[in-house]
Amino acid sequence: MTPKVAAAAPAWQDWRLPVDAAQQPDLAAAPDGSLLLSWIEGDTDTQHLRFARWRDGRWSAPKSIVVDGGIGNVADMPHVRQTADGALWATWLRRIGEGHARDLVLARSVDDGRTWSAPQSVNLDGTATEHGFASLWPEGRDAIGIAWLDGRETGEHAMHGMQAGATMLRTAVFDARLSRRDEKAIDTVTCDCCQTDVAAVDGAPLLVYRDRLPGEVRDIALLRRDAAGWSAPRQLHADGWAIEACPVNGPAIAARGRDVAVAWYTMHSTRPMVRYAASRDGGMRFDAPVELAAGEQVLGRVDVARDAKGTWVLWLEEDAQGQALQLARVANGAAHPDATRTLARLVGRGRGTGWPRLVSAGDGLHAVWTDVIDGVPHLRGRQLH
Repeated sequence: MTPKVAAAAPAWQDWRLPVDAAQQPDLAAAPDGSLLLSWIEGDTDTQHLRFARWRDGRWSAPKSIVVDGGIGNVADMPHVRQTADGALWATWLRRIGEGHARDLVLARSVDDGRTWSAPQSVNLDGTATEHGFASLWPEGRDAIGIAWLDGRETGEHAMHGMQAGATMLRTAVFDARLSRRDEKAIDTVTCDCCQTDVAAVDGAPLLVYRDRLPGEVRDIALLRRDAAGWSAPRQLHADGWAIEACPVNGPAIAARGRDVAVAWYTMHSTRPMVRYAASRDGGMRFDAPVELAAGEQVLGRVDVARDAKGTWVLWLEEDAQGQALQLARVANGAAHPDATRTLARLVGRGRGTGWPRLVSAGDGLHAVWTDVIDGVPHLRGRQLH
């Protein structure tokens, strides 16, 4: 009888990127299966937002979107997305004064990024407060939906004499002329600076973010939109993490058909951990969460992707030897990961390494991240065909 041979671990390969000295990468799949990689070159005072497309095993020449100061930071990177009509959409931050205040802006390109429209402010409140941490999704063929964290109530408003309030989650839709509609607040009290994320399920957005509940509980919440509008926020799981500050560590979501996966960072009794939960009915119900990693070494900064075989979760850890990019795979129908591995070891430490990105596309899985070597940020990538 021939003995069984254990299946070999998937063979990840280095993925050569179109830029080296850069930071704050974002990666997204386009409707045709190509990938859009955006990044920032330069320092805080003069930042250059650029992007390139991966198609048929090669990169396009990088193109410029904007040059300005303070258009992104290690936790709140710009985004580039494509709608079915071929238009590209880009978001970034626009500095207000000398402090941390930022507006969120949106621009559109109809010639594959060679030229861009004048940037349109997403938030129109006119307050010198923080806005950002956006998520975008297609609205039909030629419009884009956007959700963002909005700090308009967090400063003192001279015109109303109001004192500081809470960060809120707002959403709007922009058409091909950059005209807005359906702007509204969908949660009026949220965590201040954790990333949001969105997945399209049955053509409608399913949005995850870190909420802010009584007692300063900062657990993950989910909002879905249907023909009746946005649902009320509901907790994905009652972690009960009470913290009197924003942990700057948002959730990630991915969907394939009606199979949905969410991953997030939390703490329980001062024990950091990464959790994952799955839904098979488009996000209506989720299985009990699975703990993928726990311990003082866990930094979080998660991303998640789904392919035909299951779910992949990416996160960062840091110990005495340095930072490591960890990857877990949960096969379809499985309750727990069937493989966890170190995808890469980093030279950099601390928050400067930013947030890694993971995307499933037609030609496989792709991961990008920032490493910091001798004080200089560099982009790195790996792929699995």
